[in-house]
Order: sequence, then C-alpha cells, then structure tokens
Amino acid sequence: MRARHYPLLLSLLLGSLAHAATEKSIYGLNERVALPDFDLEVAAKLDTGAQTASLSARDIERFTRKGERWVRFYLAVDDAHAHPIERPMARISKIKRRAGDFDPDEDKTYTARPVIELELCMGKTLRTVEVNLTDRTAFQYPLLIGSDALTRFGALIDPSLTNAAGKPDCTTASDADE
Repeated sequence: MRARHYPLLLSLLLGSLAHAATEKSIYGLNERVALPDFDLEVAAKLDTGAQTASLSARDIERFTRKGERWVRFYLAVDDAHAHPIERPMARISKIKRRAGDFDPDEDKTYTARPVIELELCMGKTLRTVEVNLTDRTAFQYPLLIGSDALTRFGALIDPSLTNAAGKPDCTTASDADE
C-alpha cells in the first residue's frame, strides 16, 4: 500500500519545485546594472562564489557624522566621476584574502571594507542590496554581484548567457523591494 503513495509524493515535490523555479529570473554571467542613486549604468559580473556585492571605489574614507558611521568615496568606474559621494555605512565587511594577497607583516587574513546599502536595477527588477566598497580598477567589471544580492533578485544564473536581462529598466513604482 505504501508504494502507491510514492508517485503522489513525487508529483507534489516536482510540482512545488517547478513552481519555485517559475518565480526566479534567469540572468547571464555578465549583466548591465543601473545604479539609480548615481544615475549610472555599469557592467557587472554575477559571481555565486562571492557572498557580497562589491563596487569599485577609490579614496575611501570612514568618518563619523552626528554619532553615526559614514563613508566618503569616489566612484572608480570611469573618468567622469570626480566628485565625492557620502553615504551612511551599514557595517564593515571582513573579506577573506587570497593566498597571494596575504601580507604576513599585517598578520590579518582578511580585509575590512565599508558596506553601504545601494539600489541596483537588473532587467526590470529593483532591489536594495549591501555593497562593499573597494578598488576594482584592476578588474574588468566595476561591479561584482555576490550570492547575497543574487538571492534578493531571485536569480538563476546561466553562465553561457551574457546580458540575459536586457537593458536595465526599473521605471515603474511596482519595482519596490519585496
């Protein structure tokens, strides 16, 4: 009698998995992402192996304003961003250093990076995510989107695709965070 229940259980499980997959959006390995706070669109690498998102910034300075932690920085995405940006800090992220990046004199296996909250628009989806600030000018992509942010986007990544979401277009009020 128990054998008759297995097909029913299997069909229920497969049905719920198929439903969950339909709620996800498919993105490619690289996407165009709008940063509405900065009126900017940048190329991004989607990296499921990284936990946090990283934005290319330079001259990063932490400071206190009215008892709260803030950060001042310049975008390091192109030559057009010559004015400083100030944002409240969400937290400090400890990013594990790679073996070749370890300095035994510093005796630290991590790099402390300031984290801000930032709106990102990918395809037609707008989400507020945490982004750490670091100089990414040596990398091809000024924005790296890690697994935490990808989860917020409900992303399924197909590494054989590029710009699967199309041009960022988050112009409607219904794009608010869920």
